[in-house]
Amino acid sequence: MEQYSILFRTLGGFMVALAILLSGSGLAHAAPGLSVAQRPPMGWSSWSSLRGSISATSIKAQALALHDNFQKYGYQYVNVDAEWNSGIDKYGRVTWDPKKFPDGIAPVAQYVHSLGLKFGIYLVPGIPAAAVAANSPIKGTSYHISDIADTSLPGNTANDSSAAIDYTKPGAAAYVQSQADILASWGVDYIKMDFVGPGGGVIAADNRVDIEHWHQAILGTGRPMHLELSNSLSFADASTWERYSNGWRITGDIECYSHCTGLTNFTVRVALRFADVPKWVPFAGPGHWNDLDSIEVGNGAANGLTPDERQTMLTLWSIESAPLLLGTDLTKLDPFDLTLLTNPEVIAVDQAGHPALPVSQATQQQVWFADNHDGSYTVALFNLANTPATVTATWSQLGITGPVTARNLWTHTNLGLQPASYSASLAPHASQLLRVVPS
Repeated sequence: MEQYSILFRTLGGFMVALAILLSGSGLAHAAPGLSVAQRPPMGWSSWSSLRGSISATSIKAQALALHDNFQKYGYQYVNVDAEWNSGIDKYGRVTWDPKKFPDGIAPVAQYVHSLGLKFGIYLVPGIPAAAVAANSPIKGTSYHISDIADTSLPGNTANDSSAAIDYTKPGAAAYVQSQADILASWGVDYIKMDFVGPGGGVIAADNRVDIEHWHQAILGTGRPMHLELSNSLSFADASTWERYSNGWRITGDIECYSHCTGLTNFTVRVALRFADVPKWVPFAGPGHWNDLDSIEVGNGAANGLTPDERQTMLTLWSIESAPLLLGTDLTKLDPFDLTLLTNPEVIAVDQAGHPALPVSQATQQQVWFADNHDGSYTVALFNLANTPATVTATWSQLGITGPVTARNLWTHTNLGLQPASYSASLAPHASQLLRVVPS
């Protein structure tokens, strides 16, 4: 009964509790995050370019750059990733680093909101080791962390000495709710939950029940908050991620770290997404999307990608309706990259929400396509090889009978009537993105 009393505390909680009563189940399934993420999220994330060098000042600078250069194209989230926090509060919840955020998180969120943007933050599942050591009280209850902690199991896949939450114990749901409540009070609109298992990470952990309770706790706040999961989530549990979150990373980090020059590398990072994403396509749709990680386009050569590779990265992300979360320093924008990131026809493909599938992946010359359900198709041509090659889209292989009219969305060029197929000579790692309409 504890979870019912918690859920009734707010209007959002009342809605969830009513759903529970009507369904007769313990944890009702509702649209994740109060119907957020009806389209793939767009914005910026701090990890790729700033890493731990974040502060209230730097986040505000990125927010202003997003507002000035990208907001009118649909980019809206300003997401603070890892290393914003230091220690715990008196209720065992992670709290901000006072050196980086001397006035706390709420004023930064308020500034972001004043620009008409949304604010995101980073967490990991489980109970922090500091909260276990302090045996912190659980806000609003008579329970303490020792009443809900299972120290025999890890809290997440990060090997951070956290403890798992035993959700059979009274106080467990209240602890998660107290975390969601404080984020809502700061003005958080987006939560990246990292090191979620089954999936990638340093050690094995199972956070499926955590994500179910976080989903419920977010609803209980009455505040729409996007819940994104990271990273390399288990495909076997795709239906769980779809049910209780708004998105999930299908593979590892896009960054190369010390393994290459620049933020990323096409061959060892970007190209892997082509092989990984097709099986996930059936799980993407309004409210929940396949996440290919940050877009490493914006800072020219510092991205670690050639101009063709940058366009190809954006082409894949867009035809997959993946989140467009920029990972570069927005205060150091490259003019060419800016034109790529603000191409309205390409953004429209991403936001339409029709993930594409490959015709075949037998070679490195690939054609991917999606039915837009309006009489048109989106078609992408990729040359993933290290040498130039011709790529051909044959309409009959896409289920299209007869000729089509085609348009190149990157160049905004009408290509006219294409009777049975269309061919393009592409440089290494280059691509084209077309909209075709059967005639």
